Amino acid sequence: MDDSAVSADRVRAGDARATARLISMIEREDPSRLAVLKALHAYGGKAHVVGITGPPGAGKSTLTDKLVGDLRGRGRKVAVIAVDPSSPFTGGAILGDRIRMQRHATDDGVYIRSLATRGHLGGLSRAASEAVRVLDAAGYDDVIIETVGVGQSEVDIVRIADTVVLVSVPGLGDDIQAIKAGVMEIGDVFCVNKADKDGAERVVREIRAMLETAVLNGAATRFTPLFEARSALRGDAGNAGGATEAVASRGPAEQGAFHHITAQATGHPNLEIPPVVKTVAETGEGIGPLVDEIKAHEAALAATGFLRSRREANLAWELGRGAAQRVLSELERDESRETLAELARSVLDRGIDYYDALDALEDAMKRTRRAATTA
Repeated sequence: MDDSAVSADRVRAGDARATARLISMIEREDPSRLAVLKALHAYGGKAHVVGITGPPGAGKSTLTDKLVGDLRGRGRKVAVIAVDPSSPFTGGAILGDRIRMQRHATDDGVYIRSLATRGHLGGLSRAASEAVRVLDAAGYDDVIIETVGVGQSEVDIVRIADTVVLVSVPGLGDDIQAIKAGVMEIGDVFCVNKADKDGAERVVREIRAMLETAVLNGAATRFTPLFEARSALRGDAGNAGGATEAVASRGPAEQGAFHHITAQATGHPNLEIPPVVKTVAETGEGIGPLVDEIKAHEAALAATGFLRSRREANLAWELGRGAAQRVLSELERDESRETLAELARSVLDRGIDYYDALDALEDAMKRTRRAATTA
């Protein structure tokens, strides 16, 4: 199939080849992808996007493989985006995550795609967010994004996922150092994988202690402010009471997730911390309870109205990043490079200062845009 055969209708019909081709077009930033993406826009917003992140060696790929199997057992269509690091020398990637998920290769209800970071920081590929929108519109119920092994600053997953699962394991040395500020603050569900190893209970205790401290100190800013949740607790606005009743009819895990979100939104003294689940991905132990907690968080987001708030904030951030990328692309043009060189010489010669140079560059770019509009 060539690029010209890719259409929104084929993607929505579940054509895996068309979906794969479109994601390839996204990766190489092919301008022809935009018409298809625009046509798919009206059909998105239904998938639950789950981010799986954590340090290298935490078993994220094996865990993702088991999560896919459990979700398929619940009748869900699942797509996986596995992000692999690129070589700094060749730009290529091993794309080894797919090797661990080969058992799903013949399942029409599962789509697995590897993306290389291609130098993009933050634990994701630049193409990840557009790929998620494609898979959402293609009708997948759950889209799982497995990030590269992350440290304390690779937190871009929080800008795409509805629910973030932070995976840790015993034996990392200073366990708290591996999961502290930055990454620690983005987790909605915490998973201690390889829980059959020595030290697993200690890791669970340390994570819970850190979460309790963060909540008591008001550091869990990811959940505030949640006006919908505040109304839901009081039952004094619109269908907020219905939201509370909807969660009350759920199981203990879903109620716990709901109260975790709403308690932090309202400053309620009886704060609950996010769940910490032990798993052994190799054997499948704990996978069912982990999926229960993920789905409980999804239900709580929907019941409180915070799902829309979170997605709105994420889209605002992404639009800002997209605008910045367009500016950078403009600066790559020959005429812009000449302007940059001239301004750099003026700053070095002390003819103008750095800030006047920025203003002059902005004015030049505005003139270029106006000329392009009137042409």
